[in-house]
Amino acid sequence: MEWLHAVFLGLIQGITEFLPISSSGHLIILPYQLGWQDQGLIFDVAVNSGTLVALLIYFRRDVKDLFIGFVRSLRPGGLENNQSGYLAWSVALATIPIGVSGLLVKDKVEEFARDPSIVAYASIVFGVFLWLADRGANSGKNLSRLTWRDGILIGIGQIFALIPGASRSGVTMTAGLFLGFDRETSARLSFLMALPVGILVGGLEFIELIKSNPSTQELGFVAVGFFVAMFSALMIIKWLLTWVKSRNMTVFVVYRVLLGIIILLIIP
Repeated sequence: MEWLHAVFLGLIQGITEFLPISSSGHLIILPYQLGWQDQGLIFDVAVNSGTLVALLIYFRRDVKDLFIGFVRSLRPGGLENNQSGYLAWSVALATIPIGVSGLLVKDKVEEFARDPSIVAYASIVFGVFLWLADRGANSGKNLSRLTWRDGILIGIGQIFALIPGASRSGVTMTAGLFLGFDRETSARLSFLMALPVGILVGGLEFIELIKSNPSTQELGFVAVGFFVAMFSALMIIKWLLTWVKSRNMTVFVVYRVLLGIIILLIIP
């Protein structure tokens, strides 16, 4: 890896992680097409951690409210007039399906994760689902109407994020839109549900990481990737939440479909 590669890949991770276009797909396809050596686990851990920290910074007040609400919910009758606690439990329930599924099919996912054709087809198919869901996004359902059923259904939808190219943010936004939430709420739910998933994935990756023995130069690449991913993700989170207030998801749908077609045309 070179320093420019670290900056570029960190930027790609930060930009694509929370847009409904698949960060893993881009991190697989771009190095593949550019002929770069695989960036390796330690770098993947770094950029994923960077975007997770960006989420924690941006939603720090929400995280605080969720934590306080969750603690209150543990008391008898603690969920009464406790919207933050209710949301905290919904987010937790949404994490269970992908957590269990990820552990069960982890080896299979890693086996097929680098196949460009899978990324291409997933990009197209889930782009079409996003378009279908977005057509009915004007119902105005917001977080105050979130139910545990919604959390479980969105959590089941997150299982599809294990497919390279599907996009975790994409499938959660799609699920939210299908359930009648408006675009801003669907995006906010996607961000909040990324927190426990990011912590779980980061924990598993860290376990693998401590088994390695990175060199000083590798640690330098890691630091660059981490900070580039973090700062770019912060900007993207703010931009996307502003975008969905007045615009639809069509631009992301078109991008996904075109990306999938291009990949199919250029892979050997």
